[in-house]
Amino acid sequence: MTDAPLPDFTSPDFLHSHIEDILAFYEPNVLDPAGGFFQHFLDDGSVYDRETRHLVSSTRFVFNYANAFLQTGEDRYRDWTAHGLRYLETHHLAEQGHYLWQRRGDIVEDGRAMAYGHAFVILAAAWAARVDIDGARGMLDRCWHFMETHFYEPAHGAYADERDQSLARLDGYRGQNANMHTVEALIAAYESTGETMFLERADSVARKFTVDLAAAADGQVWEHYSTDWTHDWEYNIDKPDDLFKPWGFQPGHQVEWAKLLLQIDTHKPADWHLTVAVSLFDTAMKKGWDRDHGGLVYGYGPDGSFADATKYFWVQAEAIATAWRLHHRTGNARYRDDYLRLWDWSWRHLVDHENGAWFRIVSREGAWIEPYKSPAGKVDYHTMGACWDVLSVIQGGAGE
Repeated sequence: MTDAPLPDFTSPDFLHSHIEDILAFYEPNVLDPAGGFFQHFLDDGSVYDRETRHLVSSTRFVFNYANAFLQTGEDRYRDWTAHGLRYLETHHLAEQGHYLWQRRGDIVEDGRAMAYGHAFVILAAAWAARVDIDGARGMLDRCWHFMETHFYEPAHGAYADERDQSLARLDGYRGQNANMHTVEALIAAYESTGETMFLERADSVARKFTVDLAAAADGQVWEHYSTDWTHDWEYNIDKPDDLFKPWGFQPGHQVEWAKLLLQIDTHKPADWHLTVAVSLFDTAMKKGWDRDHGGLVYGYGPDGSFADATKYFWVQAEAIATAWRLHHRTGNARYRDDYLRLWDWSWRHLVDHENGAWFRIVSREGAWIEPYKSPAGKVDYHTMGACWDVLSVIQGGAGE
């Protein structure tokens, strides 16, 4: 926690500087000359696991460095984008045609095909294509085709979650998380290629979850579903802190869906986008904001009680981006106030002012919990991504 004067969180200079500070945290140790990036960082920036490579981290680093190149124009970031994309092809791509979930050195620890992971392959390829990396567009198209063939369920208008390594067995679990990130990826694919099929699919899947399925959950997006896409209210009920499939309503996912609706609306305006985005964000802030200690909690149950009151960095970051978009879209000063109070709390409790970057998680009270700043799947994609998204709105760039 810091008591230093607060910066101007609305200033582009601050946002650029904050991104550069986060990049500087990773830069000394992130690049693996043998391929890809080291992914597991302690608070001080040292690497605590040099072997494990998770698909989500591998792809998010590509997103990070493509955006870093677009911000700074520094060639090394474009080189690192290409470096990361090559690793996806040489180490994550399986002979069956999917991208492996996790490997450790030469050993495949988890060979499943996960829709969540493939969404991030599309996202990485889309951003790599924007900085003219060879092979990026081909990767995007191949992964899109794979998703359509192996995960998309036309009868339900949504994507299934996982297949085994042979691709023969489709798991019965259905979830919103993979679909939400697929929407994110398809928006990026549209912005990169201009192909309207990506935008149309993003819009239809977004409506499926935020309108059709949300109707049975008091207008909110529930996390888990059965094979027939009915709500599964019991799945992981004993795991409200699960990394990818937590039980409960997730404020971070409600606001993230709201952000995606606003992004879609910049390309394909429809009245329902703003109406639903406002509802999702307002409900998340009303039910998820901790009135005693500040910050958005990780999850709450259908009865409104906190299921996990710890504070995660990505939840605050996604809310920051969405609050600014809502302020810009509506002109309502209340959303600017939300933006500032989210930044204020995060700056005081989650930003590591000694070492750089953000702590992944703090206690309900905002106290330090663990030294693992970047375990599997994190790598500050949410925090830098939020800053880049706010900048795109301020500067009237892509996605605004």
